[in-house]
Amino acid sequence: MKTKPTAIVYVSNTGRTARYARMMGEKTGLPVYELAEAKKALPKKAPIIYCGWLMATSVKDYKKAARRYTVAALCGVGLCPTGELLDEVRKTTGLDREIPLFTLQGGMDRSALKGVYGSMIDFLIHSLEKKKEPSEKEAAMLEMLKAGGDFVSEENLTAFLAWYNAE
Repeated sequence: MKTKPTAIVYVSNTGRTARYARMMGEKTGLPVYELAEAKKALPKKAPIIYCGWLMATSVKDYKKAARRYTVAALCGVGLCPTGELLDEVRKTTGLDREIPLFTLQGGMDRSALKGVYGSMIDFLIHSLEKKKEPSEKEAAMLEMLKAGGDFVSEENLTAFLAWYNAE
């Protein structure tokens, strides 16, 4: 690890990213701050682990956090299974290859979505329902979008904790 992080900073839309950030804090002993409160608690360029929710392959507010802090690792929480979409997220965010990236499956609760995000999910559901022969992954995604589900678990932090605990 190049720079030892001094805190975990996050943004959350439905609470799943916040839960992962708190779990990470418990496992690492690092303080955990919401991005808005981190500005008061942490100096500029402080090394952090940044956690944001995934919107497609973009990590919410990553660029805002990266302008203010030194991001030592990036965690995106979304619908995809843990460990998937790494190349796509890295490309969309413009994340340097040297910065570790982790994707963590969160889940879906349409009633908890804020703003336009519920409409975006409705559009995605409609698009998936129109497919004549959806792939296995698309069918699983459609089921989760419609039925909901919570996949936040300590088990999903295995790769992150292996990285963090390595010399």
